Amino acid sequence: QVQLVESGGGLVQAGGSARLSCAASGRTFSNYPVGWFRQAPGKEREFVAGINWSGGTTYYADSVKGRFTISRDNAKNTVYLQMNGLKPEDTAVYYCAADRTGFRGVVAITPGAYEYWGQGTQVTVSS
Repeated sequence: QVQLVESGGGLVQAGGSARLSCAASGRTFSNYPVGWFRQAPGKEREFVAGINWSGGTTYYADSVKGRFTISRDNAKNTVYLQMNGLKPEDTAVYYCAADRTGFRGVVAITPGAYEYWGQGTQVTVSS
């Protein structure tokens, strides 16, 4: 069993930066690809960024490419999402998720591929 806890959200001005952290319990976390998703009010949960087990493969939604960076430190059981150039449309609850059953070298982009989820952290970008 893996438990995920997100942190680092808050209120940020447009153009600013924030770094989200996803801390995991469980020794097997380092084997799992991890994704960041977000959900704005009235919208479906959407993929933001993902990273494979080693950190050697990353994938981003077009809407955040060039602004967000995902990374992981398996020694600390933590995955990060560095967000730069934030826009009001980035406002959402951000969730991290771990893919237990998929191939560990592959990053999935659909929420249904992920078995473990954190509780989410709110990011609000003011204009």
